[in-house]
Parts: sequence; C-alpha cells; structure tokens
Amino acid sequence: QVQLVESGGGLVQAGDSLRLSCAASGRSISDYTMAWFRQAPGKEREFVATISVTGRSTRYADSVKGRFTISREIARNTMYLQMNSLKPEDTAVYHCAVSMTYSTAASSFGSWGQGTQVTVSS
Repeated sequence: QVQLVESGGGLVQAGDSLRLSCAASGRSISDYTMAWFRQAPGKEREFVATISVTGRSTRYADSVKGRFTISREIARNTMYLQMNSLKPEDTAVYHCAVSMTYSTAASSFGSWGQGTQVTVSS
C-alpha cells in the first residue's frame, strides 16, 4: 500500500506560481498512474492532471492546460505539479492520488493524500 503526502500549497496572488509535491512511501511511484485532483469549497472534486505509469503520457483539464505541468522524479519517489499564471478560480485543496489504470476519473484512484491548500487572491 502506498502512502501519499502533499506539500507546497500556500497563499499567492493572481499571476504567481507554485509547485506542489506529492511524496510517496511504501511503494515506487513507477508502479502507478498518478494524478492531481482539486476540490474547492462547495464544489465536487475535479480532475487536474495525470501522468501515466511510464511517465510518457500526460493529460490536463482544459482549465489548466498551458499553465500547469505534471511531472515525477522516480529517484525521489515524488510527483510534482508546477502551477503558473495562477488564477483565483484555482483556489482549492489539491490532492494527489494513484491508480493502476490510466484514467482521469476519481473513482479509478484508490490511494489519496490528505491535500494541500492553494489560495489565489485577486
């Protein structure tokens, strides 16, 4: 069983950048598809980005395409989300998750981190 811990969130202004990290333990991240999801107050959890088990394929939500970049570092057993040109609507709790299938559906992901808060002020 893999354990996931997110970090890197914070309070920033619109247009700023942040890099989120998702540190895994218990199993190598190279065994999984990994993804970022986010949940804003009063809204459902939504897909942000995913990276395949090989690391060669990525997908992004339309709302973040061109601004966010998902990546991973096997040696550190860590996944990242580089977020540029942040907007107030990016404000949410960001969670990382792992899956045995390449998917953007939250229901496909079995292990989740506790989340890190990102707040973007206008």
